[in-house]
Amino acid sequence: MNSKNVTTAVAILAELGLPRPQLNERSAYTLLALAGVGPDDSFRATNAPLIGITPIIDWVRDQYAKRYAPNTRETFRRQTMHQFVEAGLAAYNPDKPDRPVNSPKAVYQLTPEAVSLLRMHGTSRWEQALRTFCESSGKLAERYGRPRAMELVPIALPGGILQLSPGEHSQLIRAIVEEFAPRFAPGSALVYVGDTGRKHGHFDIELLRRLGVTIDNHGKMPDVVFYDEARNWLILAEAVTSHGPVNSKRHGELAKLFAAATAGLVFLTAFPDRTIMARYLPDVAWETEVWVADAPSHLIHFNGDRFLGPHAG
Repeated sequence: MNSKNVTTAVAILAELGLPRPQLNERSAYTLLALAGVGPDDSFRATNAPLIGITPIIDWVRDQYAKRYAPNTRETFRRQTMHQFVEAGLAAYNPDKPDRPVNSPKAVYQLTPEAVSLLRMHGTSRWEQALRTFCESSGKLAERYGRPRAMELVPIALPGGILQLSPGEHSQLIRAIVEEFAPRFAPGSALVYVGDTGRKHGHFDIELLRRLGVTIDNHGKMPDVVFYDEARNWLILAEAVTSHGPVNSKRHGELAKLFAAATAGLVFLTAFPDRTIMARYLPDVAWETEVWVADAPSHLIHFNGDRFLGPHAG
C-alpha cells in the first residue's frame, strides 16, 4: 500500500482549512476516492467520478487494501462527507439534485473548483492556486464554522428560545418538544435536549439530581428527557433520522444510566415519518413507545397490554 498519498491527502485537507475532526485517515481516503487517485497516481490525475458511500469504502479496500466494516458507512457520511459537502469541497447528488433523501442511489462528486485545484498539486502553480481558491471561497474551516443563524432550528422553551444546530435530527427534536410533549406529557419539565453541534443544548442538572440521577457522560444521554411530575415519570426520548431506535441494547444502557432515578422510566423512540419508522420497527425493544412526527396524535405501544407508562420490571 502506498501511504504517501494518504499523508498528502491529510496535508491538503489541512491546507484547505478543514476542521481538525476531519484531518484523519478516513477523510484522506475519502478525498482520494472522490479524486480517483490510486496508490500509483498523483493528484495531477484527479478526476471527478460520481460515487456513493459504499463504493467509496469498496474503492479504498481495492486500491489501498484498507478495510472498513459496513457499519462505518454512517461515520463516513456524517463525519466526513457531510463536512465536505457543507464546506463546498464536494457536491451531493449533482447528477440528480431532487433525488430523495436516503436514496440508495445517492452519490457525491468533487466540485469543479476542487478538481481544478487538486490537479495543480505538486506543480509550481499549487501555492498560487491554493491562495486563489481560499480567497474566492474562504478557508473551508471558516466557511464551515461561520455562524448560520438563518439555518438554526429554534425550539420554544418557557425561558426563551433554544437554537439547535441545523439538520433533520434537530427538526425532529423540536417536534418532540413542541408536538409530543404537549399531547402526551402536558405540563412536564424539559430536563435535557441534546444538540449535534454541542455537548448539550439544554440541561437542568439540578432537577435530575433531585430525582436521584447524576450524569457523568453526556454522550450516553438520550436526545430529549422530560419529567412529568404529576405522574412521576422520566420520559427518555431518542430522535431517529439515521441512527437506530431504542433497541434492547439501548434500552439496557438507558435503564442503567437512570437506574437510581426515583421516577418511573418511559422509553420513547421518535421518527420523522412512517417510512423511516418502517425500516427500524424490527429493532424496537419491548416495553417502549414509538411516536411519529407526521402523525403526532398517535402512539404505538410496545408494552403488551399496557399503555404509555414506566415499566415496573
